[in-house]
Amino acid sequence: MDRDYVGAVLSGATETPAELRPFYEAFQDLHARRLWHQLTQQIEAFLRHPASQQRPLHMDLYEHFIKSFAQHLNHLKLARICVVVSRQYADASEALTFLQALAQEHDVPGKQDAFVLLTMEAAHFSLLLGDLDATKASMDRCAKLLDAFDAVEPQVHASFYRVCGDYHKARAEYADYYRHTLLYLACIHVDTDMSASERVQCAHDLGISALLGDTIYHMGELLLHPILQSLRDSEHAWLSDLLFAFNAGDMGRFEALLPHVQQTPILAAGLPFLRQKICLMALMENVFRRSKNDRTLSFTTIAAETRIPLDEVEHLVMKALCLQLLQGSIDEVAQLVRITWVQPRVLDAAQTRALWERLAQWSDHVQHVAQWVQAQSPDLLAHARG
Repeated sequence: MDRDYVGAVLSGATETPAELRPFYEAFQDLHARRLWHQLTQQIEAFLRHPASQQRPLHMDLYEHFIKSFAQHLNHLKLARICVVVSRQYADASEALTFLQALAQEHDVPGKQDAFVLLTMEAAHFSLLLGDLDATKASMDRCAKLLDAFDAVEPQVHASFYRVCGDYHKARAEYADYYRHTLLYLACIHVDTDMSASERVQCAHDLGISALLGDTIYHMGELLLHPILQSLRDSEHAWLSDLLFAFNAGDMGRFEALLPHVQQTPILAAGLPFLRQKICLMALMENVFRRSKNDRTLSFTTIAAETRIPLDEVEHLVMKALCLQLLQGSIDEVAQLVRITWVQPRVLDAAQTRALWERLAQWSDHVQHVAQWVQAQSPDLLAHARG
């Protein structure tokens, strides 16, 4: 330790916000008593304090104080501290060098969780610098390590999924971004670990990726996620409405929201795909609402539900079968489609209510059959004895 550093801060020789003085007093005391756990907690609290966010307070604390006793700290907590410190570097390349050096130190048995965290956070800076190949290499190595762990702290997984999501976002790989970002959100406390602006941006990006992802035909998981409330309370509330319209296969709501779509360049560019996608989701929803014994649809019915010309129905159904959204067969002569299976999905509140109503109807039907059988039992028994 630079023995003069904390003393210099406390003596006023180093310009430091007054509200941080109690932290430095605690640092001096806890270090002298070698209470490493309590010292770690104080350092973490210091790094979270608003007054400590001005550069280079975090970097100075690490270089002149933490670095000298780092070997006494829990390796994963030390890695977390270093990740926070790295964010005060003005130059992304310096932050990358800092984290890569630390990751190399932790690339030993027993510290692989810290290695993954540091490697993925270094990959974040590689991505900022435009080095997608280095980012992908880090993702691939860390994915193998994570698969080998029996258990790992949520923050390690969160770092992995966040950076993977950012990588796929940079490559406009919508479905992969959507999947990794939802996994990232499952590893954090959205209300406390993300700022309000970060929540809005994340919800917006998830919404766009859900719409443009060519393998995403069920959005229930996003629609039920608390982060979507951030979208509803923002200027992008229309995007939330659009997601619900797609999930319900609501062609009318889609047409009503079309002006917003056309004013959003990334969606406007994919409008032909979006039109086909909502037609497919309208078809799925129409089949889902029907009972198992009522899943033979005429071309005319499908055309009316999806608002497409009759001569395009067969192509739409073939697309749904190809994407494995549905299973069944097409009778071209009779112009009928027989559906035997619909892709499972997470249901929103309205779809859950509809399913409950169908179950209630089924239960009533079973009860009526049971009552009929019970009523016929005496006659059946008499006939059997005769």
